[in-house]
Amino acid sequence: MLIPARTDTKRFHEYIYGNAEIRFIKGRLKFGGCENSAPFPSMIVVFGKEPTERRPRPMGRINLRDYQLDAIKQMKNGCILCGGVGSGKSRTSLAYYYDLQGGDLLASDEVAMKNPQNLYIITTARKRDTCEWEGELAPFLLSTHPECNYYKNTVVVDSWNNIGKYTEVKNAFFIFDEQRVVGYGAWTKAFLKIAKANNWILLSATPGDTWQDYIPVFIANGFYRNKTDFVDQHVNYDWRAKYPKIDSYRNTGRLIRLRNSILVNMDFKRQTVSHHEDIPVPYDISKYKDIMRKRWNPWEDRPIETAAELCMALRRVVNSDDARSVAVLEILEDHPKAIIFYSYDYELEILRSLGYSEGTEVAEWNGHKHQEIPTGDKWVYLVQYTAGCEG
Repeated sequence: MLIPARTDTKRFHEYIYGNAEIRFIKGRLKFGGCENSAPFPSMIVVFGKEPTERRPRPMGRINLRDYQLDAIKQMKNGCILCGGVGSGKSRTSLAYYYDLQGGDLLASDEVAMKNPQNLYIITTARKRDTCEWEGELAPFLLSTHPECNYYKNTVVVDSWNNIGKYTEVKNAFFIFDEQRVVGYGAWTKAFLKIAKANNWILLSATPGDTWQDYIPVFIANGFYRNKTDFVDQHVNYDWRAKYPKIDSYRNTGRLIRLRNSILVNMDFKRQTVSHHEDIPVPYDISKYKDIMRKRWNPWEDRPIETAAELCMALRRVVNSDDARSVAVLEILEDHPKAIIFYSYDYELEILRSLGYSEGTEVAEWNGHKHQEIPTGDKWVYLVQYTAGCEG
């Protein structure tokens, strides 16, 4: 029978897994002449045949790579798990939680956790809405739905926008995904309050560019009392500036030691190889120079008021030139499946109006549309850069 692939439910583990042959279907089904595919993965379950074997695996039906196991050995409360896209930070963080709550990562068969703490995962709105974490939780027999959760603990997945709702939670375990605790705003203040009363870890591909970015994490770990304490010990301000501008840092040796004590780098070696190719295209130089000279916005027919608006206008001259559209179509002749990133609505309008070859399916991911990647032989996926980088 054809059913949704809900591997995170108790019924799947009780009545299907180990009792029937399971055939997972790649991609998502599309029935008849429907424009959109099914919103869930599917599987075919065949009862009466040889059951899909219950293979004994470490840690509840999931394997970890060596670099993930090495990272777990180094992790501790208050650490930052640092790994690039595709390194498996989510899975590794849940494996650390599993191990911390009484599970056994190296056991040949499943070892259940013992009275696990309530689990709160703070992530991006997109990851919450697409239930990406649900898939990561399933092998650990955890679910945000109490009726599907093998354990009696509470599991919550929510976005950074709602972090303030959890400042009164105590004695729980928090996973802060896609680190957003930079600066000293509402999110950071809520994070610091949560960190005082709970166990927690951070996941990030880019933990910090300057020492300022580490201030909230240093405070949460108890290295400094507050931001003022950090500033007094390490910051030199530029006395010539008319506003508080950091000129340099002092005693950076201690900062490096503190950072190294909480940063856990995943030794992830990507199997794929990136190929970069620059394709030069011309643009209307006379129009570019005309905007520079007259400081006039030709699309809105008014003066350009700020330096930022000037830069945007110059960029639009370059990005909207017909030569760029021709180059895109030439690329699609050799590569009929393409993901194209853009930033502004005028770029989207240009990409929508291109004369793609017959049979090319066009889908979008942006603030207005959240369409799945097409599955045909010829397609173009238009992704707004900010919306796309959420996931």
